Amino acid sequence: MTKTMTLAAGLAAMTMLAGCIEMDAGMGGDTGAGNSAEAAARQACLRDVSAQTGNYDAAVLSSSFSEAGTEVIVGIGPQRAQWRCIAYRDGSTAGITSLTNEGFL
Repeated sequence: MTKTMTLAAGLAAMTMLAGCIEMDAGMGGDTGAGNSAEAAARQACLRDVSAQTGNYDAAVLSSSFSEAGTEVIVGIGPQRAQWRCIAYRDGSTAGITSLTNEGFL
């Protein structure tokens, strides 16, 4: 293989690789702005749902990021009774509601 062919093959491979990296970075990797806001929302809801229920055996089950307000589902107690919470960028929360009819915590 000649130097020109080797150089052309190398440039083609680098071009394809650069395109993949750029596309992947925009597809929701761990460094996205929404991820840090979503992590903060998860922590705020975990804090406030635990405080409202008086039960600190809690875990975040899921979350759905939104600029307007992030919905977080928190599991409380050993059975992980589900509670819904909306968290905002300023650290406040609202709409803390039980999604189950467990009677007590």
